[in-house]
Amino acid sequence: MDNTGLSDKQIVALVDCNNFYVSCERVFNPRLHNIPVAVLSNNDGCIVSRSNEIKALKIPMGAPGFKYEALIKKHGGKLLSSNYALYGDMSSRVMDVLGKFSPDVEIYSIDEAFLGLTGIRVEDWEKWGRKLKRTVYRYTGIPVSVGISRTKTLAKIANHHAKRIAAFGGALCLLDDKRIAEALSRTKVGDIWGIGRQYDKFLRQNKIETALQLRDADDKFIDHYMTVVGHKTILELRGYACIDLEEAPTAKKSIVTSRSFGKQVVEIEDLEEAISTYITRSAEKLRQQKSVAGHMMIFLATNRFKEGPQYNNSIACTLFPPTAYTATMIQTGLKLLRELWLPGFEYKKGGVMLTDIIAEQDIPLSFLEPNYLDDKRGKLMQAIDRLNRRHGRDTVQYASSGTNKSWGMKRAQLSPSYTTRWKDIPKVK
Repeated sequence: MDNTGLSDKQIVALVDCNNFYVSCERVFNPRLHNIPVAVLSNNDGCIVSRSNEIKALKIPMGAPGFKYEALIKKHGGKLLSSNYALYGDMSSRVMDVLGKFSPDVEIYSIDEAFLGLTGIRVEDWEKWGRKLKRTVYRYTGIPVSVGISRTKTLAKIANHHAKRIAAFGGALCLLDDKRIAEALSRTKVGDIWGIGRQYDKFLRQNKIETALQLRDADDKFIDHYMTVVGHKTILELRGYACIDLEEAPTAKKSIVTSRSFGKQVVEIEDLEEAISTYITRSAEKLRQQKSVAGHMMIFLATNRFKEGPQYNNSIACTLFPPTAYTATMIQTGLKLLRELWLPGFEYKKGGVMLTDIIAEQDIPLSFLEPNYLDDKRGKLMQAIDRLNRRHGRDTVQYASSGTNKSWGMKRAQLSPSYTTRWKDIPKVK
């Protein structure tokens, strides 16, 4: 395999929050410590985060919550509704702390980040990793694991073992060739970052069951059977960095905001509230990445698992000039909804998709319709976004989004928004 131009001298760390959603809940509710705790998906559906105590009960990720509710309660545990406002804010706090340890931080997901460490002088990287772990916990209350190595893929593997083997103290450094080989030999091929289910099955059929065996596989076999992504994965396992660190997340090319309703929705008034809310969220995301959208699609669907008449359809239109002005987008979206809606159906899901997304500075000129950023509409959006960031989501909202939201997601066990709503701030007694 060709490694021309690739470096084997880089150092990168992966910091991963342990059982993140559960850990966020435990920060503000000490009673949840040392008992089985699981966080449920939208509408209190499936388990999306598990404490170690839940894992010890052999309850799988993605399992329906109702199926294991009795078992969890039997062991003194608790099922919680997902509180994404809390998790998003806690994630931002963790990422802020990581910025104190490296100038190069790539936020990979809500609970993971890569840190570029090349050029930073440290005598003992594992001691440095444990210091990072202690600092994040002291400032945020969130436990993390740290994996350090020459490439992102190897850092992922280091993190995998740091999280599962208590003797490492939450931090593992893989820079020594012998330690790398030992860690790879203890890593199943299916646990490698970038190896999907089908590749896992194919490789095991060809007697490649560990990361070490994949790293040392014959080049002719790799060239014949592996894709470009597979080639990169193997080069990374060999210590050559070919997946760059992205310091700034790329702007989304499409934005979808959609939720299953907490109950079957029949009335168009409820659907109008839902679509208005989803458009508001989508417009906020656009403005956050300093973009505008040129195309909007509205879609509705009934419950395909329920007997009776079914309806699944969508309708779209062009937004010109492209915009992120919420009021105009809601007005357009509701017109589309009224064309799309058919009476007599029980709707389970609705949503909005924005495409043809471009940067604000690339909005085409129009003599007929001025850019919303060039007049008071842009200042209005800035003011609303600022108020909602400071005082909590929907502090200022459009009347068309409603106040009761009876169609909203089912979240019977929702915890308070401890960090994003004034009335939910914990009080010390």
